[in-house]
Amino acid sequence: MGNTVNESAIKKLKLLFTVVDRPKGEFYLDVLAQFDVNFQMVMGGLGTANSELLELLGLEPHKAVILSVVREDLVESVMNCLEDKFRTVRNGKGICFAVPLASVIGVNLYQFLSDNRMGKGE
Repeated sequence: MGNTVNESAIKKLKLLFTVVDRPKGEFYLDVLAQFDVNFQMVMGGLGTANSELLELLGLEPHKAVILSVVREDLVESVMNCLEDKFRTVRNGKGICFAVPLASVIGVNLYQFLSDNRMGKGE
């Protein structure tokens, strides 16, 4: 019975999508890591706009799509930080949005994703 999760300690999780120019992907992974994000995955993406037009405007058509599992209570802080970086970092523009995760199966997986591991105080 020692492997149960206290109901009051359960925090909802969200899946955060961050889309940035591919060369800035590593930078934004580091930004997200500041928020104790335990799971991140990066995929390559390609914008739908005309690549020639984007290149003329000095924009990158190749994108990094970062998926991060974030506790719901941290999402607003994470998105505010990203919004600030999008505005202030040179060539750092991007978009982000979060969707709720309806369920996570397994106590250990939940504890890992929510950064709520046994022995770690909150």
